[in-house]
Amino acid sequence: MSTQIPVASYRGAMKVLADRSMRQALYDQGGVVMDDVLLTLHGDPHRQRRLLEFKVFRKDFFQYYESQVFPAALGQVMAAFEARGGMDLVDFGYRMTMNLTADFAGVDRTQKTPEETETLLKMVKIFSQAATIAHSKLDKDEVRRQATEALATLKQDFLQSSIARRSALLRAFNEGRITEAELPRDVLTVLLRNEDRLALPDEVVLREMAFYLQAGSHSTANSMVHALHEIFIHCDAHPDDVERVRNDPLFLQRCVHESLRLHPASPVAWRAPDGTCPANREGQAVDRDSQTSQDAAKLVVVELGKANRDQSIFGADADLFDPRRSLPSDVPRWGLTFGYGLHMCLGRDLDGGLVSNEMTDPATHQYGIVTRLIHALLQRNVRRNPDDPPTPDLASERPNWGRYPVLIDRPGKDPA
Repeated sequence: MSTQIPVASYRGAMKVLADRSMRQALYDQGGVVMDDVLLTLHGDPHRQRRLLEFKVFRKDFFQYYESQVFPAALGQVMAAFEARGGMDLVDFGYRMTMNLTADFAGVDRTQKTPEETETLLKMVKIFSQAATIAHSKLDKDEVRRQATEALATLKQDFLQSSIARRSALLRAFNEGRITEAELPRDVLTVLLRNEDRLALPDEVVLREMAFYLQAGSHSTANSMVHALHEIFIHCDAHPDDVERVRNDPLFLQRCVHESLRLHPASPVAWRAPDGTCPANREGQAVDRDSQTSQDAAKLVVVELGKANRDQSIFGADADLFDPRRSLPSDVPRWGLTFGYGLHMCLGRDLDGGLVSNEMTDPATHQYGIVTRLIHALLQRNVRRNPDDPPTPDLASERPNWGRYPVLIDRPGKDPA
């Protein structure tokens, strides 16, 4: 029997997330996909792998992705939906972000066929279900069984060839036949290049690839759908902002940041304390008792959804969507959605971009993939489908959308 210690204040949540003596615990039940991946490692092993994998995200990485990789991926995915005149935002989000995530993870798509895309998409959704199994309403054993099968497919159909290609390129690099600039710029290449240092078993490399595929796709797709929903509601109530949302990308990014605050990818973060944990939400120190065979370790539940709506930080209207919200200088517009401390999300700048200020040049600013996706949809006159309302995701306790049908036009078409 475990004791859950809730932490719901913004400052209290920061203290817990910054405490390096507390390990990640939310994904323990999803070990079939999450065991020994970057997110669940603790202490020095986490630090070492994070430092290595962060090499992928060098200074120009995010700008490169926004300016070169994203437009190409958008064109490939969007064409079919434009021809239909509509789509499910959730499905569209997964398809877009799956391809982007596969690129920086290092998972090659050699066939480039619709069948290959569908296979990868199915696997990514299964990995997402397994990773978030703590909040799943599905049969957990069945989810784990499907994840095991999906891992085998990922290995056979994608990872083995991806490793073989990179291993050949690394041999060529080590022999001086190619330059470093000719090596793939992805996580798998970093892991293979440092395999002597890391000594990772093959199954850990496999799970690391599955983790990146699901984490990038799942969180980014859901964030995009939440943000566009908030924008629809906001523009209904504030029609004067319709044109600004369409034509002012800096304002649009503020809308995305405000939605990220209201809708963190996970409404909670779990930490298992090792020593004395920070104060709980009542401000009382909570000491860890000696663990016995009868009592499990205490679980600290950081309520990110509540911390991001802490009225002492975000104002009396913290529950409302307000892209013009003023915040203390040390509080990011997205609150704690990307985490804090050692386990802060590596993809924060990829998803959310950089925060703008009065000196920002809109032409060169890094907006983040979520803003870029929504901007592309707004240029296509995206709108809710009046004949097919959205429905929530009934398979998870997380408050995400299961379906969100929308209509779109081709770029340049004059809206009716």
